[in-house]
Amino acid sequence: MTTALQPPLPSYPLLRLRLAPRAGMPRRIDGVWWPRSYDLLVELPRLLAGLPQAWGHISSVTVNGATWSATPGRMLVFDQVVRLRRSTTMSAPDTVCLLAPSRGRWDLLVVPPDTPPDTAEPLMATAVGDDTI
Repeated sequence: MTTALQPPLPSYPLLRLRLAPRAGMPRRIDGVWWPRSYDLLVELPRLLAGLPQAWGHISSVTVNGATWSATPGRMLVFDQVVRLRRSTTMSAPDTVCLLAPSRGRWDLLVVPPDTPPDTAEPLMATAVGDDTI
């Protein structure tokens, strides 16, 4: 198991995450995440810290094994164990799947880290149905 060291919050760059509005209709994605790298050990603690508390403790994360850097089978994030799974057969290779026991599953579209801001920001807004970029 790997322990992710979290620096003090002021040193964190802003989390680039947009969540889809909660509506009665099911959605293919629940939000869009634009990480700064494909290093899950660095990026995952930042993502989990920025999720709504209503989502509960994320216990399992599945990523595209061909895209993300090698990861251990689990890591300690904010004193909680998170299982990391790598899949090469995911039906949506550009997503990250988050699971929370008794709470649900959330799928986030991943914008590649090297995407220029003028491309990424409108893409994120469109993906979650937000016209107010």
